[in-house]
Amino acid sequence: MHALDTMRALASKGEVVTLKAGEVLFRTGEIGSTMYGIVEGSVRLTWTGDSGHDGHEDIPVGHVFGAGALVMGDHQRLGTAIAQEDCRLIEMTREKFLFAVQEAPMFAIELLASIDERLRDIKMANG
Repeated sequence: MHALDTMRALASKGEVVTLKAGEVLFRTGEIGSTMYGIVEGSVRLTWTGDSGHDGHEDIPVGHVFGAGALVMGDHQRLGTAIAQEDCRLIEMTREKFLFAVQEAPMFAIELLASIDERLRDIKMANG
């Protein structure tokens, strides 16, 4: 089971977000109260690093993103998320996130595994 499966199990119809290619989901510095799982499409997450260099990650279907804003004290988004193609996303509020972590501890492990996989992919892409 993956983190996205848990999100699907907890989601209601109102928690599905659709984006057209090129649409911005959120921007760096905005306050984030939700995380997302990609059901269809892909999302590019862009950021400016500490050294002033821009970076990006293309997040494919089946992965989750945006959880950092739910757990950081200031709840700020650290990057800008833009739909690379038409997308369907599941949106999870902080309250549902905390419920999922408490009631289904494997969700936290699945989420960490997804983030770790993405970090490894970024590291491989950047040599």
